[in-house]
Amino acid sequence: MSIGRRELLRGGGMAALAAALPKAAQAQPAASSLASPQGAADSTIRIGSGLIELAPDRIISTTLYNGQFPGPLLRFREGRQVVVDIQNDTDTPEQLHWHGQTIAVDVDGAAEEGTPFIPAHGMRRIAFTPGPAGLRFYHSHVTPGADLTKGTYGGEVGTVYIEPKDDPGRHDREVFLMLKEFQPALSRGGDMEIDFLSPATRIEALEQEGESAMHASLAKGMPHGFEVGYSLFSINGRMLGHGEPIRVKPGERVLFHIVNGSATETRSMALPGHSFEVIALDGNPVPTPVKVPVLWFGTAERISAIVEMNHPGIFVMGDLADDDRAHGMGIVLEYAGKSGKPVWTKPAPFKWDYTRFGKSDATAKAPDETIDMTFTKNNAALDGFNQWRINDVAFSMERMDPMFHLRQGQRYRLRMRNASDDIHPVHLHRHSFELTRIAGKPTAGVIKDVVMLGGYQEVEVDFVADNPGRTLFHCHQQLHMDFGFMALFDYV
Repeated sequence: MSIGRRELLRGGGMAALAAALPKAAQAQPAASSLASPQGAADSTIRIGSGLIELAPDRIISTTLYNGQFPGPLLRFREGRQVVVDIQNDTDTPEQLHWHGQTIAVDVDGAAEEGTPFIPAHGMRRIAFTPGPAGLRFYHSHVTPGADLTKGTYGGEVGTVYIEPKDDPGRHDREVFLMLKEFQPALSRGGDMEIDFLSPATRIEALEQEGESAMHASLAKGMPHGFEVGYSLFSINGRMLGHGEPIRVKPGERVLFHIVNGSATETRSMALPGHSFEVIALDGNPVPTPVKVPVLWFGTAERISAIVEMNHPGIFVMGDLADDDRAHGMGIVLEYAGKSGKPVWTKPAPFKWDYTRFGKSDATAKAPDETIDMTFTKNNAALDGFNQWRINDVAFSMERMDPMFHLRQGQRYRLRMRNASDDIHPVHLHRHSFELTRIAGKPTAGVIKDVVMLGGYQEVEVDFVADNPGRTLFHCHQQLHMDFGFMALFDYV
């Protein structure tokens, strides 16, 4: 099978696998502070190996939740405590991260914060109060490094929807979609689209710093650092044309909840003849719902958008990248009573701008303190893998030392500067943040837990230190976080 724009360069890449694996932390985290509730659990998640039939001739073996992909959709009620049993049927300790929820460190699912591991062939019972309301998800949070069979490269991804206490909604029904690639392999870079973000303002000093470092590395004879490419693409675990279509009726208002469950990839989504009214980003309602022709998702971002079914026919809802869509990244949408081949029409060029969903006055509250961060790349420095640094420091899984110290109740502004040409989907655990400035453009009111930071750009976000305990900050691109792009906050 030809894999086009992600032609994988296998020669020499796999030899670095064993040497490049980051070492596991030597000390086990402290035991959970929560007493185990008695009685039956509200939900049970089993981690184990299984098969996914992406298409009749594309059956893969990977690690799954409850033997299925995606993992079971979990619907919780905001503010109502839940008990979850997590059974690990594999031979290695695991972590299950409750992405986007404001919960305690002992259940968040990150060893760097102190969450106990789910032991191999063992079980943890956890209890927490879900929140905030909206679209969240859960996924593995181990460190695969160069082992592309582990962590989010596999099938350990599932959707969580936390029902708000009071929300009648403006839709007729909901559709949940999980975007995911499979069969990863190492490559020496690719041509992933990176010019879709707006504003497009670059900072000259950052560009000079990043380009000079890269030119110096290449001049020494270093190759470009490893990236990851894929050969199979899916929505809800099925390649385009091999799953059940989304069946709709004229006049319906369908609310799509879409999760980018990728380990490394930015994704897009379009539906010919229709527009998406974005009502929530990362599960949080936006101040200004806006209709757009295309959705863009960094790794781990989620979008909730309403589509009015007012253009009858049969269509491909899929990624703008032709090669990815041809290899599975799409799903058929079918109006009742219509027949024929699904139609795909590429939309006109469209730039993704977070600020369009913000408040019109764009005035964010002043922070108590600003924390400056600069992200840099050391090309191919770790056995051919790029090393990533925050303020010239690569995170150490051996020491796991906090870099930033917070005071409870204070409002902090993270001023993040990207001295590389990569897009970084940066994520803050156990907190949500407000976007305050995107590439020089002020904004307010958009609450997220992941934001894409463009190449050689600057983004500012604010958060309140209102959830004590160690808090992990990292790029959600798996290769970046595994090779240095993480930092810990603690409360003092």
